[in-house]
Amino acid sequence: MDLFKDESENEGLGRAEESAANQPLATRMRPRSLEEFEGQEHLVGEGKMLHRMITSGVIGSLILYGPPSSGKTTLAHVLSREIDARFEVINAVLDGLKDLRNVVAKAEHQKKVNGKKTILFVDEIHRWNKSQQDALLPHLESGIITLVGATTENPFYSLVSPLLSRCQLFELYPLTKENVEQMIGAALLDEKRGLGYMNIELEKDAKNHLAEYAGGDIRNALNALEVAALSTPKSKSGVVHITLDIAKQSIQKRSVRYDRTGDEHYHYASAFIKSMRGSDVDAALYWMNAMLEGGEDPNFIFRRMLIFASEDVGMADPYALTVVHAAQESFLKTGMPEGFYFLAHASIFLALSMKSNSTKAIFEINSEIKKRGIKDVPNHLRDKTANKLSSRYLDIKNASDNYKYPHDYPSHWVEQQYLPDELKNRSWYSGGSEGREPKLIERLHKIRSKGK
Repeated sequence: MDLFKDESENEGLGRAEESAANQPLATRMRPRSLEEFEGQEHLVGEGKMLHRMITSGVIGSLILYGPPSSGKTTLAHVLSREIDARFEVINAVLDGLKDLRNVVAKAEHQKKVNGKKTILFVDEIHRWNKSQQDALLPHLESGIITLVGATTENPFYSLVSPLLSRCQLFELYPLTKENVEQMIGAALLDEKRGLGYMNIELEKDAKNHLAEYAGGDIRNALNALEVAALSTPKSKSGVVHITLDIAKQSIQKRSVRYDRTGDEHYHYASAFIKSMRGSDVDAALYWMNAMLEGGEDPNFIFRRMLIFASEDVGMADPYALTVVHAAQESFLKTGMPEGFYFLAHASIFLALSMKSNSTKAIFEINSEIKKRGIKDVPNHLRDKTANKLSSRYLDIKNASDNYKYPHDYPSHWVEQQYLPDELKNRSWYSGGSEGREPKLIERLHKIRSKGK
């Protein structure tokens, strides 16, 4: 009966509306068009590449890469809506080739039935291995699906070359505080999807706090706004007044834009190392704290400082290695929050230490050996026992007799060839001019002059 059918449809519609109403504010406010999309003006602004592609309705496969919460998933949804395409989602962490085959089968069917395009959104596409990424290639070539991949990692490192060559790359930047404030304002005005049905007064300082502490994460800011709005009693006049204090309670921890496995991890670590190398102690402490606040393993930071102690401080202060090692041992025995002292101790020491990179000589020698091979050990430097046996059984002079024992000479040094004959005049080590190293080089020159 039509009456029964209408009732069923109305019931289904009611459930759908109820489900939407129960979704978090951030989900309800997800942009549905380019006009609603906030940020990334360099991609979707008037006249920019993605904007032109959408306007023309011709969208090729593309990779969106950028930090978490920069809008990659949202932009993929907007693209599919703007060109009226089917939208399929695969999460590379949870789904594999079986799921891809199912999507391709449905895409082929839809193309035959109504000619509709299918956009396949692969979230965290860098999590797929080489064979899984390769499985996408024939379907991109045939045009059955249009790929929109999202990754927080540099695609040049995490994606296979054949896939990169078939996709356009678009980098998304972190959202700004202003972007977050715009979305907060939109949520307060929208009566259907947002909080516009409530009479909310959001203090300027409270709005600023939510946007600031969200750290570019619109989802975080909107969810905090919703908590504040729904947990604050209405005044007698029916107004929900959200003060700075309420905002602080709603979003207590500042969101740090940091991914221990993504580009930010390497950018922050690089800034930390370069700040210590440049002897900027404040910057070194800042970037170290940024990593720690983002959840970085303190032992990773100690490992970087151990390397730095030899690579960048080196012979200018040989004790730097001991200081960092002692700080790490102390950290392991105490943990946090006291461990901050040991991390700071090591970082400050390294930043303020004299610098020398003379230990890089090892890599120059390594290059020499790889290019020209290892030359023979001079006879007088060979093992004494082996030389003695050769002398006895081959009836030749014992080559070890030509070895000069440095401790038998003044200053415990004697002129003697230690490099192979072909390299006897080569030198790779170039001493630094800072800290303790000049004194060590001075000693070397002094004892060499005595031997002449």
